[in-house]
Amino acid sequence: MKTYRRELWFEVPSRRGFVNITAQVRDCLRESGVREGLALVNAMHITASVFINDDESGLHADYEEWLEALAPHAPTSRYRHNRTGEDNADAHLKRQVMGREVVVAVTGGKLDFGPWEQIFYGEFDGRRRKRVLVKIIGE
Repeated sequence: MKTYRRELWFEVPSRRGFVNITAQVRDCLRESGVREGLALVNAMHITASVFINDDESGLHADYEEWLEALAPHAPTSRYRHNRTGEDNADAHLKRQVMGREVVVAVTGGKLDFGPWEQIFYGEFDGRRRKRVLVKIIGE
């Protein structure tokens, strides 16, 4: 069995944002040489997410509004976590909703997606470098 590991680094200039990372994951798959197996892609920071959905700007705006309604950033005093000197409690909650990772089947050397599926990095407390792990296993 082959194994492959690579870290992708991101620095989103705003507090929140979504980055389509499908092309980078495809590059990793190509480098791995795996034709049949699984690709794990996970955020390695507790205020960021990796998820699969459609690459459509209206949907991304809907996510932004929906997540902010679920866990508003302000007032920061509403969250006990922020009493530690942080101001990112909302980012932890948003990450919990959007998820830590995705696993995608690899078939015939390609990511085995359904229609419109893409992989995204979701940032909820940006303006600093964070990483995503890509781990691919298979034959």
